[in-house]
Amino acid sequence: MARIRIPSTIVIIFVTVQTGFLLFMYARYSSFMPQSEEKPSQIHILILSSWRSGSSFVGQLFSQHPSVFYLMEPAWHVWVTMYQNSAKVLHMAVRDLVRSVFLCDMSVFDAYMPWKRNLSDLFQWAASRALCSAPACDSFQRTDITSELACKTLCGRYPFSKVEEACKTYSHVVIKEVRFFDLKVLYPLLTDPSLNLKIIHLVRDPRAVVKSREQSVKALARDNGIVLNTNGTKVEDSKYKVMQEVCRSHIQIYETATLKPPNFLKDRYLMVRFEDLVRDPLSEISEMYKFADLSLTPRLKSWIYNITHGQGPGKKKEAFKITSRDAVSVSQAWRNVLSFQKVKKIQEVCKGAINILGYQLVDSEKEQRDLTLDLVLPRRQNQFSWSSFNPKH
Repeated sequence: MARIRIPSTIVIIFVTVQTGFLLFMYARYSSFMPQSEEKPSQIHILILSSWRSGSSFVGQLFSQHPSVFYLMEPAWHVWVTMYQNSAKVLHMAVRDLVRSVFLCDMSVFDAYMPWKRNLSDLFQWAASRALCSAPACDSFQRTDITSELACKTLCGRYPFSKVEEACKTYSHVVIKEVRFFDLKVLYPLLTDPSLNLKIIHLVRDPRAVVKSREQSVKALARDNGIVLNTNGTKVEDSKYKVMQEVCRSHIQIYETATLKPPNFLKDRYLMVRFEDLVRDPLSEISEMYKFADLSLTPRLKSWIYNITHGQGPGKKKEAFKITSRDAVSVSQAWRNVLSFQKVKKIQEVCKGAINILGYQLVDSEKEQRDLTLDLVLPRRQNQFSWSSFNPKH
């Protein structure tokens, strides 16, 4: 049988071509394979709360940190533009906006502010120390503690493009938002490989929330309508229907995160009670900072002490401002201000939240007024399930 001789040079060429082809195919195949999980360089923190729960205060604890780019409730723009829809319908638009902000892509605001914009067109922009200091504004240093009044006076006319420019220079992007009512809505963000998202869930005694809401009735009327799906009609929450939805949402968020949570939530959820925060600010803030991979600076320690050790609970006109107050008095003010009849009604519609979040119900006006009786229970794991709760009982 005749043998065919193939010159060695041809063999070498053939092997080389074949190897090159295999490498090409491997590279192409690998591009479609999931990459090893490398966390993005930025850390993303969502402060998840509801209106009048102390979230503006907690937002400032992060905003004043020199490593943090902070925005307060950017989804306000979604709700103002699409106010005839319900909160549930707007969840997706809110989530998409929040994701874009976390990624420092501020073009998402084009849909809600189509005109030529300045910093001052962004909702509550002056609450962000990052927008009051370089590179967004040249009037303050990153290590400064800024005030909204000074910032509004000096920085409002800087172009809107400074928002994105500044965002990209920080290690942490923090957003405070009150317009999510379901933790599962955030699953796409928690599983998004381009984000490194952690959630701080801030809660407050519903009775204290109602007392605070009564100082801001007109300001909350449009949001109430969206929560209750009234097709754009403003609502005053005299029957506590909005509070019932708020309490439902806190229970849903807490239970989803703590009772058989998905693996991707591991070490990415922290529940904080406002009452614990004001009783021991430095300890609680240190825990939040540790969770967020931040450290407490001496200047921040001093500012936190001053802001939580003022005189009295604050005035009605200061309802949406961060001023120096006696923070413990703020957390207890409802016990002297609200009538027992109101407290009973709130306890009826929010009994489940009061139980699961670790607060004590009161059975009489005497108990309500007795400030020696501590209504904030030690933090514990509670097996309460919303589905087992009937607000009529």
